[in-house]
Amino acid sequence: MGDLVTPRLVLHPMTISEAERVVAGESDGGARRAPGYPTDGDVSAARRFLGTCANTGDPRPFGNYEIRRRKDGRTIGGLGFHGPADENGSVTIGYGLIPSARGKGYASEALRGLLLFARTRGVTCVKGDADHDNIASQHVMMAAGMRPTGEDQRVRYFEIAWTDTTADADPRS
Repeated sequence: MGDLVTPRLVLHPMTISEAERVVAGESDGGARRAPGYPTDGDVSAARRFLGTCANTGDPRPFGNYEIRRRKDGRTIGGLGFHGPADENGSVTIGYGLIPSARGKGYASEALRGLLLFARTRGVTCVKGDADHDNIASQHVMMAAGMRPTGEDQRVRYFEIAWTDTTADADPRS
C-alpha cells in the first residue's frame, strides 16, 4: 500500500519494522524525524499496532500512519485506526503531533485525508475522542467534519457518518 498525499503532508503507512524502531526508541537512520518525534502517544500507538499485527495480522490499510511534511519529508506525528472496521462499518481513529508542529493546521489536514481514505474504503462511520481539556483536538475533529456525539467524565466523543461511500465525496459532507 502506498502513501496518502494531502496538499502539505504525506501519510505514510507504518510498517512493522518502523513500528518496532519507534517502540525501541531507535533512530530511523535517515534523519527523517523532526525533533520531538516520536511522542509518548506515538510509542503507544506503535505498540498497539504491533500487538494487532501479532494477534490478528497486519491491519493495513487500517493501521498506523506517520504524518510527514512534504516540504522536508520529516515525520511530525502520527495518526491511524484503532483497528479495521467493525460489522457496522465503523472505525475509531487517533492522532497526534509533536509540539512544534501544532497550530499550523497539519492535524486537521491529516485527519481530513484519513477520513476521505476511510470513506472510499467503505467505512460508514469514524469515531474519535478528546479529553475535556484538549480543546485543540476537539477543534481538529470539528474542522475535519466530525461532530460531538456525547461525553463522559473524562472525554468528549466525536464522529462522522456517511450514508454513501463514494470515492470523490468530501468527508465534511
